[in-house]
Amino acid sequence: MNIVLLGAPGAGKGTLAGALKDQLGVHHISTGDLIRLEIKGGTAIGLEIKRYVESGGLVPDEVVTRMIEGKIKATVADKKGYMFDGFPRTTAQAKELDRIMQENKIELGFALYMEASMDVVLKRLTGRRVCKACGALYHLTNMPSKKAGICDTCGGDLYQRADDNEETIRKRMSVYNESTRPIIDYYKAQGKLKAINADNGADDVKGALLKILNEKKS
Repeated sequence: MNIVLLGAPGAGKGTLAGALKDQLGVHHISTGDLIRLEIKGGTAIGLEIKRYVESGGLVPDEVVTRMIEGKIKATVADKKGYMFDGFPRTTAQAKELDRIMQENKIELGFALYMEASMDVVLKRLTGRRVCKACGALYHLTNMPSKKAGICDTCGGDLYQRADDNEETIRKRMSVYNESTRPIIDYYKAQGKLKAINADNGADDVKGALLKILNEKKS
């Protein structure tokens, strides 16, 4: 099964993918995780991406698509399927993903649109905390660490990302509405769009996706 996860920052795409990737037996392809790995590994595409990031510019569609294509080509033989998180972000990227999948003889099952309200997104992102040492994620309300400000896993300090403030989040939502929401129409026109209420808790969202998967199998 191949699934695209769509939704605004804070909709819970990463949480859902992390909870289900092993159960579904699919590769979780997170754009953010891949970018960090490529940069950390000092690969050719990682160095290319690093130049854009350090200059404050956006990483071009072509570079992101090339990175995703490389990951698919390296893993397609195992026939596990994919859950895409953070890609595609634009209609151009969605069209390129169609091309890549067609060339590798794999088919998209559906695109899952995780609808989340602004109030919920703000609450989730402003309460998010990250471990400086290992990158583990926490939330002040939904998933607090056992000891305030300290990572349960490695004992590292927890911090709030600079972009997890209300002003920046509202700007990110505006960018999302302009560039990413058209993808919803793109997949809807293909008859591949499924929508769930991402304001609900993680267990409810997970259950909604599993229900869709079961319906697809029947």
